[in-house]
Amino acid sequence: MTSSNAPRSHVLEGTRPATPPTNWRYRLRQFGYTERPRTDTRERLVPPFPKPSTRLWEFLGLGPAPAHRLGRAMDWLGPVLVAVLAGAIRFWQLGRPHAFVFDETYYAKDAWSLLRFGYEGTWPDRKIADPQVLADPQVISLTDTGAFVAHPPMGKWVIALGEGMFGLDPFGWRFMTALLGTLSVLMLCRIGRRLFRSTMLGCLAGALLAMDGLHVVMSRTALLDLVVMFFVLAAFGCLLIDRDQARARLAAALPVGEDGRTRPDGNTGDHAGTGLRPWRLAAGVCLGLAASSKWSGLYFLVFFVALTLLWDVGARRVAGARRPYRAVLRKDLGWSVLSVAAVSVVTYVATWSGWFLSGNGYGRHWADGRGGTWSWIPAPLRSLWHYEYGVYQFNVGLHTPHKYESNPWSWLVLGRPVLFHYESPAPGKDGCTATTDCSQTILALGTPLLWWSACCALIYLLYRWALRRDWRAGAILCAVSAGYLPWFLYQDRTIFSFYAVVFVPYLSLAVTMMLGAVLGPPGAAEKRRIQGTVAAGALVLLIAWNFIYFFPVYMGQTIPYADWRARMWLDTWI
Repeated sequence: MTSSNAPRSHVLEGTRPATPPTNWRYRLRQFGYTERPRTDTRERLVPPFPKPSTRLWEFLGLGPAPAHRLGRAMDWLGPVLVAVLAGAIRFWQLGRPHAFVFDETYYAKDAWSLLRFGYEGTWPDRKIADPQVLADPQVISLTDTGAFVAHPPMGKWVIALGEGMFGLDPFGWRFMTALLGTLSVLMLCRIGRRLFRSTMLGCLAGALLAMDGLHVVMSRTALLDLVVMFFVLAAFGCLLIDRDQARARLAAALPVGEDGRTRPDGNTGDHAGTGLRPWRLAAGVCLGLAASSKWSGLYFLVFFVALTLLWDVGARRVAGARRPYRAVLRKDLGWSVLSVAAVSVVTYVATWSGWFLSGNGYGRHWADGRGGTWSWIPAPLRSLWHYEYGVYQFNVGLHTPHKYESNPWSWLVLGRPVLFHYESPAPGKDGCTATTDCSQTILALGTPLLWWSACCALIYLLYRWALRRDWRAGAILCAVSAGYLPWFLYQDRTIFSFYAVVFVPYLSLAVTMMLGAVLGPPGAAEKRRIQGTVAAGALVLLIAWNFIYFFPVYMGQTIPYADWRARMWLDTWI
């Protein structure tokens, strides 16, 4: 008989005592290191979603069955609740201020013109037209003469939907950006859940986006960059779903051994097809809509096509392909280009339908009757190409100095935010006390603690991608790079830090992934998990406090001048 004090590993006859982990392995486990177990190839291709936890609901008094149902419902209920909170912030007093905020003077009026003519007509000078639009009774001094505009029409069509429902007023032209901003929070919750296989981390990513000041300001302003962000995020989500489905088809094609487990198979990895991929087609449509809102969306098309091809290489390598790159070139490359790039081009051209059907759109008939080498191309398409070339020349040549322009080197650290709106209400008016000087500000500033945390998170993700080959880190870094790095090519151009809103969702995902590491792996000691939970929770609460503190300068609230000045942490914010 064995002694009752004997180690458990010695109790069973014929077993060998467990080898104690070496000191370095033990220490690394505290930070998430685990030796990769031998798992079924199907699970390596498509890791399953964990079963929802019922501990909280059972602790609150629910029985096992109701707790299980509620746990499953949280997969959608949690993201919806986060989105409702985000929507309340974004729609609250959306019509204030009753003014054109920053570049709303261009896009709101162009959107109204699209509703009237299908193309951008001509308005009087803004000093004349803006007061007329905001007046009561309103005066619309729009003519049908086509105007040269610097951006494609899709983003303005989106703004026009709100104006069609609520009229040409601040609430009407801001409605759709507020709606898309709210929906983007819902999408990010679900994207985070699929990316991290955790509903809690997905909801955390969405909550961080909901509390980002730049995202809030852009959601409450009728500019194009928030529209680009929405369509790019939708494309990212579509590609994640496509990745899971394609890998699941590869897993289903693998042979099953006598023990019921699948193992890599060279023939399957090299030659198996992945079938129809509708989500990749949907991603192509979304990327086309992003590019047809603002040309910066084109960079995401290039980066995402490369990303999906690398995902296909990884999937075939796990499935057992002997030459995964050759297999992707043979089986996946052609369809990837057609389903993403070609569909994006068709979508882009389709968004110009109003201009094609018009008689007075700017440059619409430029190619009519012109001969030359390219005369075999239909004249409307050649006219569009000529128009777009002029737009390109305008954009790359835009060097007009602006007080709030900034270099992209300063964006991540919030070096120079953009002042969208500023007023100094007189004492006793518009919420200002009779004895205090007041300020009313809308500042396109990201929540500082969130962005500065994201700088650290991006460094952590670089480690996870470069040294641990974590595909999730690579996907997030790819999206951030697509929205950020191209602007370094135009450092001498007039550019603004609010362009960064397009990659804010991925900064939220980066911080979430870092916080997931701080929480600790499931197998970590209880003390380690408690310490990680306290640290992660403290950072999230500090970010929430930081957002609340800056809330007045995001929403254009009237506050004492001293309070506004106290929030200008850096002199470059003024």
